[in-house]
Amino acid sequence: MHSHDPRVTKCEEIPVEFPPQYQPGQPGLEFLMLPRPVSELPGQVGSGRLQNKVAIITGGDSGIGRAIAYLFAREGADIAVVYLNEHTDALETQERIRQLGRCCLTIAGDIGDEKFCKEAVEITMSRFGRVDILINNAAEMFYEEDMTNLSSEQLLRIFQTNVFSCFYFTKAVLPYLQPGSAIINTSSLAADKGYPAMASYSASKGAVSALTRSLAVSLADRGIRVNAVAPGRTWTPLIPSSFPPEFYMSYGSLNNSGPIKRTAQPYEIAPIYLYLASEESRFVIGQTIHVNGGEYMGL
Repeated sequence: MHSHDPRVTKCEEIPVEFPPQYQPGQPGLEFLMLPRPVSELPGQVGSGRLQNKVAIITGGDSGIGRAIAYLFAREGADIAVVYLNEHTDALETQERIRQLGRCCLTIAGDIGDEKFCKEAVEITMSRFGRVDILINNAAEMFYEEDMTNLSSEQLLRIFQTNVFSCFYFTKAVLPYLQPGSAIINTSSLAADKGYPAMASYSASKGAVSALTRSLAVSLADRGIRVNAVAPGRTWTPLIPSSFPPEFYMSYGSLNNSGPIKRTAQPYEIAPIYLYLASEESRFVIGQTIHVNGGEYMGL
């Protein structure tokens, strides 16, 4: 990869400031973001930790999902990227995975629809003949300066995307998972730290963490590990498609809360998913691992 490629950069070039920008509608489009999120770093070498495994990643076209897809492919996995309608982002992700020497299947549809979730799993099985890892990552969020303006339709929509889809995909994939398989859900720092303008999103992510614990106990006897990752502030399309431009006056500042005092990039979150998907985590179940630069718990 050349140094000018927007997908990769040197550590010292990681963006820490984000100019005001807004995308009117979710899901957001990564190819329109400025600066582009950092999905991977040059010089990374895989070690075969997921050799010939197959992973379904919802929201795998961009943001944290894309970074997970790249890292998993580098470690030897084939990927089924599930996304709504961000076709340009999905094609870019697919092309990069192919450059990394692995196969990538893209499946477009609404994960809030149980029928589609089942179809996505069946398509993956038809193409690859197996599923070893399920990453329930896709999400949506509404900025709620006054939560009384949140409609019941919006509330239901958030839970359909962020919570119901975890039920739907888990239910659809379970008949095909073998001992040693992994399910990894994406929770959020917002599930544990109150955000007045993100009440519905925070509630949905709290539900994801609770679901993770229950599924972990339920599926332990089958040798299926269930865990979650709770990212903190991360530069993904969810941000410009959810928040008004003036939000960036604080979000894009070096004065973000937490000791590291900056927003994360997707590639910094992805390694935790790799750990939880690999055999290295075979004694880890029911955990929600926080990756947030110390913003949580008063650090």
